[in-house]
Amino acid sequence: MIGDLGATDATELAGLVAKGDVTPGELLDAALAAVEARNPAINAVVLLNEPAARRAIAEGLPHGPFRGVPFLIKDLGIEARDFPSHNGSRLLANTTYPGDSAIFTRIKASGVVTFGRTTSPEGGIGAATESAVYGGPTRNPWNLDHTSGGSSGGAGAAVAAGIVAFAHGSDGGGSVRIPAASCGLFGFKPTRARLPDGPYAGEGWAGMAIDGFLTRSVRDTATMLDACEGADLGAPYWAPPLAKGHAQAISRPPRRLRVALCDTSLTGDPIDPQVRDAVHAAARLLESLGHHVEPGRPSADVPMMMRAWTDIVAVGTALGIRSALKGRPLTGDLVEGVGRGALAHAETLHPTRYLQAVGEIHAFGRQMAGYFDTGPDILLSATLAEPPARIGRFSHATEDYVAYRTGPEGIFAYSPFCAVFNASGQPAASLPLAMSAQGLPIGIHLAAPFGADEELIALCAEIERAAPWASRRAPMADP
Repeated sequence: MIGDLGATDATELAGLVAKGDVTPGELLDAALAAVEARNPAINAVVLLNEPAARRAIAEGLPHGPFRGVPFLIKDLGIEARDFPSHNGSRLLANTTYPGDSAIFTRIKASGVVTFGRTTSPEGGIGAATESAVYGGPTRNPWNLDHTSGGSSGGAGAAVAAGIVAFAHGSDGGGSVRIPAASCGLFGFKPTRARLPDGPYAGEGWAGMAIDGFLTRSVRDTATMLDACEGADLGAPYWAPPLAKGHAQAISRPPRRLRVALCDTSLTGDPIDPQVRDAVHAAARLLESLGHHVEPGRPSADVPMMMRAWTDIVAVGTALGIRSALKGRPLTGDLVEGVGRGALAHAETLHPTRYLQAVGEIHAFGRQMAGYFDTGPDILLSATLAEPPARIGRFSHATEDYVAYRTGPEGIFAYSPFCAVFNASGQPAASLPLAMSAQGLPIGIHLAAPFGADEELIALCAEIERAAPWASRRAPMADP
């Protein structure tokens, strides 16, 4: 198994390949054996294509930073010629592509050996991964009764279970950071447009969605971000250029920073006491490192942002469903309840509402930029308001899409921190710094000003060195 090789992350595995201690084929054998042994319990890895992986090895892998390391891509929004996709939906099952997306082209150039996809919820609009097309929910390797998160829940579960050292994900409202928090991993959402979206998509959810990675270490994320960084030709958004790159940034600690501590939701609502205590412990750790921490939270209009996000995603979901139906009737055997509800909600909106909602998102981004410009360098909070939810709590069976998102028991109440930074476009990260009394991971969330990716990831690396988490693994991930 991969764990038997003594490697803690993808960087170390690539080093073993470079030294000749192990071959890419042997690592692929180990990953496939881990899928066979562990995936039945968690239902995270789907659509395997071992022949494509073997062919890539035989033809000669690129000499990138992760040459020979097994890799999985999310079954949503990353087009790849050799990897058909269900996109989390029975309506889109077995979709094929004539070529590779820009992000997958760059991922391949890093030298990884991609051999399959990981599960996602239909439409990518949930904080849990329980899509009907995969025949059952994706479960958390730490406790099978709980969710691994969403929408990159399969990626989070596969990494936490030790099937792969890292995996691709994407984040339109926390979809990398929520699984990272749920599965005890590191998840980083870059500044808007830091990574390419094209050519199959012009933008994701009015620019709020971006790709990312679920990793065990900060250095794996930093190196893969550098391998994939930069907009593709004709991209509608632009990120400020990096000074030295993420990998160089983590080579030394950042300057001493002003940190705002938020131990409630961003609207002042209380969060789970265990989670609140974990936030305070993280604040003490930052203070011990010489950073200045004091209470604070932005006054930006979060409820406005939530309504706008909900409407934008509903319209995007409706467009995708209508396009894929190709004139067929909308039935429950093709589209799950939340998707049908999103389409129904979109059809209640005035034709001008989409542009109004985009304008509100942009206004919100300016509010958040103003907060960081005159206030802290970093905002510290929890990633989720409580430990990982039980399977079924965020099932897609309901057709009340608005309540699913914004109701008192909905996604925003459970995850009140993440989508804020998709709307603002600012970089944000979830760090696996705590565990609940029940043995479930608790993520700590850090966010920074627009474009300050290098400073944020340098801080994450400093925290990782001060409070290492690599040895904390889900039981099933042990060799």
